[in-house]
Amino acid sequence: MRELYVIGIGAGDPQQVTVQAIKAMRKVDTFFVIGKGAEKQELVDVRTGILEEFLDRPYRIVEIADPPRERTPTDYSGVVGDWHDARSELLEAEFARVDGVGAILVWGDPSLYDSTLRVVDRVLARGLVRFDYQVIPGVTSAQALAARHRMVLHRVGEPVHVTTGRRLREEGLGDGSTLVMLDGECAFTQVPQEDVHIWWGAYLGMPDETLIEGPLGDVAEEIVRRRTKLRADKGWIMDIYLLRR
Repeated sequence: MRELYVIGIGAGDPQQVTVQAIKAMRKVDTFFVIGKGAEKQELVDVRTGILEEFLDRPYRIVEIADPPRERTPTDYSGVVGDWHDARSELLEAEFARVDGVGAILVWGDPSLYDSTLRVVDRVLARGLVRFDYQVIPGVTSAQALAARHRMVLHRVGEPVHVTTGRRLREEGLGDGSTLVMLDGECAFTQVPQEDVHIWWGAYLGMPDETLIEGPLGDVAEEIVRRRTKLRADKGWIMDIYLLRR
């Protein structure tokens, strides 16, 4: 493989794929897809659907099973580091088998809570395979959330604090607005609810997109109930929300 594209494809709606991303995809011979198991096959299907919609040249898809990792570790950084190492070894082996141009399609944008670039750097650092790579930005779930709720992520002159559910539980709300990703435990239920507003969205840009907005004390239970049902029905969920005092 002489070149790799790491391409952001947006939050799930094929119409969010940029012209730059489409032009890059049309140069690619092999697409590497990291699968998440049978219950999350829809995530792979969305990627292949995007390829079918925009590409009119032959290409190959290599699906790689995502290595397992502990979800509630005591040493979070260490466990994630080991997971990145395992991912990089799998990608390295597949890169070595490919001639021409490869690509990895990334949900949202590769710069925001995604490990792909760190994994690619680990592959290159080992020096067993060599290639150039380019990063193509995509529409983030944060942008999609703001667009679907028709809001600005921050008030005038105020910051936006971007964090995870785990850190929200540990640290609480930041200054200004707090955008929360990767929250599998509904950490917003542990935030003091008085005078806090929430804008929540799941499966943004996909057919099952679900939006709830309102004072946190009024809608928290509804979000938990809807989220639980959606996850049970589909076997997986991707959601994001903004909190603001």
